[in-house]
This record gives sequence, C-alpha cells and structure tokens, in this order.
Amino acid sequence: MIEDNDHIEIRDAIRKLCTNFPNSYWRELDRERAYPTDFVKALNDAGYLAILIPEEHGGSGLPLSAACAVLEEIQMSGGNGGACHAQMYTMGTLLRHGSDVQKQKYLPQIAASNLRLQAFGVTEPGSGTDTTRIRMTAKRQGNHSHLRRHTVATPSGSAKLVAPAARTDGDSFPLGAIPALNEHGDALRAEFARVR
Repeated sequence: MIEDNDHIEIRDAIRKLCTNFPNSYWRELDRERAYPTDFVKALNDAGYLAILIPEEHGGSGLPLSAACAVLEEIQMSGGNGGACHAQMYTMGTLLRHGSDVQKQKYLPQIAASNLRLQAFGVTEPGSGTDTTRIRMTAKRQGNHSHLRRHTVATPSGSAKLVAPAARTDGDSFPLGAIPALNEHGDALRAEFARVR
C-alpha cells in the first residue's frame, strides 16, 4: 500500500463513496456475473476515473499515486476495482500514444463520463490473449492506417471504445502501434501513433 499523506482526502472520499456499495452489492454482482454499472457511474460522476486525465482535457491531472490510492481504497472497502482500473490504464494508452486529434476528441468525453474506454482488442482465435501471437495487421494508406482484421473478441457491454492491438510493417512485435480508438459499429479505419 502506498503511504501518501497527499492523498488522504481522496482516500476518505473513496471510502465514503464505497459505503453506498456494501458487500451485498458485490455478492449479487458476482452471483449474476454482472458488470458494476452503478459503482462505475458513481466513480465517474465523482471524477475519480478521470483522475489521470490532464486538466486541459477535463480531468484532474493528478499523478499515478492518486489513481493507486483510489484503487487501493476500493479494494480495502471490499469492492472490486477491476472495472475502474481498466478505464484508467486503457485511457493511459490514449494519453501516451494517441494523436492530438484523438486526445481532443476522446479525453474530454471520458473525463465528463460521457464515454467509457475500457478495452484493448487483443483476443484472437488461435492466440487468446497472448499478444505475442496477434495476427491483426495495420497498413498505412495516406493519412490513415487500415486494419486487416482477424476476428477479435472485445467486450461490447461495458466499453464503447476499443483500442485494438495490431502488427505494423511486418514487425514481429505485435504492439508496434496503438490505433485510434475504434467506436463500436464504425469501420476499422484509424490513424496510428508509433509506440516508443
């Protein structure tokens, strides 16, 4: 656990928020194999899932230790921070590797709780989640890159955007680029940013 007096207010607020979601809430979700929609909405509405998003995009712009404090308190309160963790780390890919256009388009929507980004598209037949075996490829055509797709399973219930992983330029390393976020229902066509 991180011992950080700078995050006492965040920890106290998360503990208080978690009292609205007692163990019975989590047991029922587990029994039903359901997504914690109400819990995620409460965290979003309170701004905690935008904690790492820079202020210029509507977030708090706080350091990783603040996000860790949020997740630690959720877990220590008996909750499951998995869905929240997914929002934070998937958004981090956009923050680090997305184009300025992508950041301006999506980060404010994520920060305002109008859009959920909680999925990487890494699962393929024959590879499962072993990203070293991904066969999806991306080829640049003009200002865009097009994905040549193998069937990719992604969660459709909780994520409205997916960041698919693809091989680029025939490289053997599968995460050679992070594509623009793919909105469900849109064609798989995107700009790419090279991973450093």
